[in-house]
Amino acid sequence: MRKTIPLPRRVAVPPADPPYDDEETAAPVTYGSLALAPPRPPARTRRTAGPAGPVPSERMLRGLGQALAEVLCGRRPPQTVQDRLAERAYRELLRAGKMINAERPPLVGPPHVQRPRDGAIEMCLLVHCGARSRVLAVRLERFGVQWLVTEFETA
Repeated sequence: MRKTIPLPRRVAVPPADPPYDDEETAAPVTYGSLALAPPRPPARTRRTAGPAGPVPSERMLRGLGQALAEVLCGRRPPQTVQDRLAERAYRELLRAGKMINAERPPLVGPPHVQRPRDGAIEMCLLVHCGARSRVLAVRLERFGVQWLVTEFETA
């Protein structure tokens, strides 16, 4: 009598980053690029005064750092992060161009976040991009209800 061996079953793999308690569990659909957040409302309906926007979550900050690293590696067009940067920082990003030479697509580690004052966040991320890793430092400031990158630096 032959013993029957059960066939392996495919099981759903849990997401790499579990959702935080204050976030929705449904992830946006993306095709080949990193999802940041829904686009901001058009300028004519955007409020510049009023209640302060919530502090960005660590997951959102990591996503923003990942997108900036991809731009600095030349793997993503800068226009995809334009609405997340202050005008001066965006001009600097365009001027900088490709600053990171990478053998493979960059992968950022978890952000190290500091809050030097109310309305400002500074984070530092380790960017793994092959044999040599880089560091990306980013400063965000609150403008009304929106958090925007005002400074960035890589080494």
